[in-house]
Amino acid sequence: MLYLIKFYKWLLTGKVDSFLRKANLWGDNGGNISYPLYCDLQHLRLSNIQSFTGSIVGQKIRKEIVVTKSYITHLECSITGSTAYAAGAVHGLSGAGRPLMARYDLDALKKVADRDEVWERPGGFWKWRELLPVQNSENVIQLGEQSTPMMSCQKTAAYLGHEGELVVKDEGRLPTASFKARGLGVAVSMAKELGLNRLAMPTNGNAGSALAAYASKADMETFIFCPDETPLINVTETTLQGGKIWRVNGMIDDCGKIVAAGKETMGWFDLSTLKEPYRLEGKKTLGLELAAQYGWQLPDVIFFPTGGGTAVVGMWKAFDELEALGWIGPKRPKMIVVQSSGCAPLARAYDAGEKHATRWENASTLASGIRVPQAVGDFLVLDIARQSGGRVVAVDDNELMELWSDACRLEGMLLCPEGAAALLALKNGVSEGWITADERVLVVNSGNGLKYDMPDTAGAIDLSKPLDFASFV
Repeated sequence: MLYLIKFYKWLLTGKVDSFLRKANLWGDNGGNISYPLYCDLQHLRLSNIQSFTGSIVGQKIRKEIVVTKSYITHLECSITGSTAYAAGAVHGLSGAGRPLMARYDLDALKKVADRDEVWERPGGFWKWRELLPVQNSENVIQLGEQSTPMMSCQKTAAYLGHEGELVVKDEGRLPTASFKARGLGVAVSMAKELGLNRLAMPTNGNAGSALAAYASKADMETFIFCPDETPLINVTETTLQGGKIWRVNGMIDDCGKIVAAGKETMGWFDLSTLKEPYRLEGKKTLGLELAAQYGWQLPDVIFFPTGGGTAVVGMWKAFDELEALGWIGPKRPKMIVVQSSGCAPLARAYDAGEKHATRWENASTLASGIRVPQAVGDFLVLDIARQSGGRVVAVDDNELMELWSDACRLEGMLLCPEGAAALLALKNGVSEGWITADERVLVVNSGNGLKYDMPDTAGAIDLSKPLDFASFV
């Protein structure tokens, strides 16, 4: 009864976070209120108290209180600006054949949400529920998400010649060990909300395993197609997590053509990068999260390894929404879009001053996650690089292996090759003079290095011979 009285008190003051923390009712581990209900409680006001009829303990409240959790209003074409796309409906590309953007009632949200209370919530990227499209909390699929750490890497900065601050955000700590969990977690949850149960997608590896994991949790069927060169661990983990996967003797865009060709025959929904609107919303949480971790400011420069570009577009969208809410100011980081010399369609288009990128033939790179010959959202990525004062660069694949090994050894952090590519771009930026010592730099490591073929550098000991300990030094 004491907690019930305090609950009403905190409702009136808007301090539901404090109530939940003091009542020890965080999440399902040790408390009785699940995270989705916690988000519901954030929106309760005096007018809602009449619907509060259950005990504060147990699952009864979770079933009785149903309130709005998302502030989504509609979707908008990214190239024409058309707003004729309703929320809560199945969408692919816009009528113009371009990505759709989810829009939210930010003015209404601004009146009720407190940025610090939102940030203090549990649930990883699901803490941003008001800025995500899922409207019914029962459709949220969770696999133990957490906010990924920001690692100070000054030894690596010195190695690269950068005298300023270097932070690496390690997305390899997410479910399925890559940043793809953000996009697929939200997209699959939206598929559940929209009644879709058969999903298909091309992948270079990490997205496929994320799709399989989240879809299996929701009892959905998945069909995944990957290039022959996809790392074996990505293929096997996808299968183990319930996905059906096929290797294709082509590139990821060739795999995408298979998905498109099978839509009518197979009845699956196409979850290809930026060909549906909700993976972008999940990737957006990367930008929301890093802003909070920087104390509601932004770094001066962000380096991001880029294939399809969803995360770059998502971060930029996040910054705009945060500014509209009054949670950050107008300052933006320079966005450095990083590609490999073996597959650099965006870098080539940037250098040529083009708005769109033509297909890169015979693509090949150690950093398989950025081996994307052509991207449907190319114009969005190029616009962001230019508007931010950043650039699109390609790094030499031949230099990548050495830097990957050195960076992992310096910081004790197992980067993926794509993360190493971003560090290599920073090194080039310092030596070429377009990164200065006073700039605070953030590099995003997009996945865990364990998901890639790593060099075997172990020595060998023959037990039939005397041990030579001097050789160990």
